[in-house]
Formats: sequence, structure tokens, C-alpha cells
Amino acid sequence: MATAEQIKALLKSHADRDDQRFYAIALQVAAKEARQGHHKLASDIKAMVERSQKGLKDMGLAAAKPTPLAQQPKGDLKGLLELTHSTVRSSELVLSSEVSERLEQVLLEQRQKDRLAQFGLFPRRKLLFTGSPGTGKTMSAAVLATELKLPLYTIVLDNLITRFMGETAAKLRLIFEHIKRTRAVYLFDEFDAIGTQRGAQNDVGEIRRVLNSFLLFVEQDASESIIVAATNHPELLDKALYRRFDDIIRFEKPGQDQIRKLIENRLSVFDTDSLAWADITAAADGLSSAEVTRACEDAAKEAVLHHDTKITTALITKAIKRRQSGKQ
Repeated sequence: MATAEQIKALLKSHADRDDQRFYAIALQVAAKEARQGHHKLASDIKAMVERSQKGLKDMGLAAAKPTPLAQQPKGDLKGLLELTHSTVRSSELVLSSEVSERLEQVLLEQRQKDRLAQFGLFPRRKLLFTGSPGTGKTMSAAVLATELKLPLYTIVLDNLITRFMGETAAKLRLIFEHIKRTRAVYLFDEFDAIGTQRGAQNDVGEIRRVLNSFLLFVEQDASESIIVAATNHPELLDKALYRRFDDIIRFEKPGQDQIRKLIENRLSVFDTDSLAWADITAAADGLSSAEVTRACEDAAKEAVLHHDTKITTALITKAIKRRQSGKQ
């Protein structure tokens, strides 16, 4: 039979008029009964759920409670969260095959979360992105929001962290209450600012309390929102953080194939058929995706203003070398 927690969850979802969650829990109960050999009971529960869902559709009603309309945060949350309605599509990302596959897995699990729920499974939704600056971490969070038709909230760390003891943890609690209340993608960018190892040489009491609060809040969070923490410095993170995330995805600088694709995408309005790709990709080795894109923009501007819109290998490699020299 249903566990006490499932019964309470059924009652709460009914009281909240959350049909989607109600049916998902009912199907979890059916799956549990089937595993215990109570196939008739499991079949009856599943049939009742399917009839109820069909009845809602026939009446033109949605089976799921609509996601609350996202609004710019007000009151105590104003300045802590920045709302963005992302339009970045997955086709605009140029990533390694491994990173692309893992992001697609997140999207698939989120889109099929009701099916997973039938077997007592939950989609990945607490993600840690690591890697060098400009490798696509922030853009990937935006893609998740676009593809799942969710708003994107970025946590403003400058306003979150204060010098007053206890104030930052209180603000963090407000953020996690919003995460529970409004389904969205929540991005903690430059996460090492609050995830620094406890006991580090530069450790201060307030940051340690913030980290402890984050560990507690993220572990207790059972919302349907997606939490993304992004950092350029994973070596600085406290080890206790890693087990709080469902997946840890490492972003790398682009290889030669990705460099070429980045350039072709950014210079799609130009004729690039005659470019010496081996020379260009070799020159761009070691640059981040963002730096390659900016080099393309520099070359495009020079082509438009000084070379009758003709893009050449020389123009691109010149722009790339400028970016390389700027790193030194």
C-alpha cells in the first residue's frame, strides 16, 4: 500500500489543485504495488488515472497546473534575482559531444519527468557546471531555460553577500523559497564566491555560514525548479558540495572541429568556402569559445569597413592573434 509520505503528498497535491503531481504520485503507488505482485490493484489505479486525465483533456482542461507567471522580483527579493526570458536555442551552442549529450539528457529527463515518476524516479535538476571562462556555462543555463520554456533567474551575488552576520543566510532562504514557489532555471554564477572550502586560508565566518546554509537549503530543496551553479574555479569549492548535485558537467575549450563550427556559425553571412581552415584552427588553439566568437566579430567588422565585405584567412588569423596576445 501507499506509504505515509505518499498519502500526505497525495493530500497536499489535491489541496493545492496540483493535478500533475497528484497523478504522478498515484502512478508511483501503482508501480510499487506492481513490484510487490499486486498487479490487479496496480492496473486499477493506473486505469483510473488514465481515465481522469482523459476526462480533463476532453473538457479542454490541462492536466497540469500552469507554471506561475514569472515576474521581476519585488520587495526583499529585489536586487537578489534578475529575471531573463531566454531565447538561446541548443542549436546555437557549440560544445563537445560529451557535454552536449549530458545537457540533452537533462532536457530529456525534464520533459519525461511524469514518465520517470511512474517508477519513483526523478529528473536531474541540480547541476554544477565547471570550466574556464567563456566555454559556454552561462549560455548552457540559458539554453535549458529556453528549451524547457522556463524563465531564467540569475542570483546577484554582489547583493546576496553582505558583511552582516546572518543577513546573507536570510537572503539565501528567500531565494530558495522563490525556487520552491516559481518553477524556473536558477543560475548561481561565479559560484565559488559562496562555495569556497571551509577552513581555507582566506576563510571568513560569514562565508562559512553562507556555505553551510546553502548546503542545507539545496539538500532540502524538493521543488521542480532547475538549479545551476557555475564556476571557473572548481578547485576552490568545498568537497561537501559535490554530492549535493545530481550531475557535474565540465566544459572544455573548443577543439579544432568546434572552432571551425563556431567560426562558420558566426560568419554565416560571409563566403567562407575558400578559407584555410587548418591555419585558422591552429591559430585559435587554446582560445575559449567566447574568444573565438569575438575574434570572428573583429574580422567581420574589418571586412565590412575596409575590404568590401570579403572575409579572408588573413583577416581571421589576424583577429585571432590579437585575442591570443591579449591573454598573455
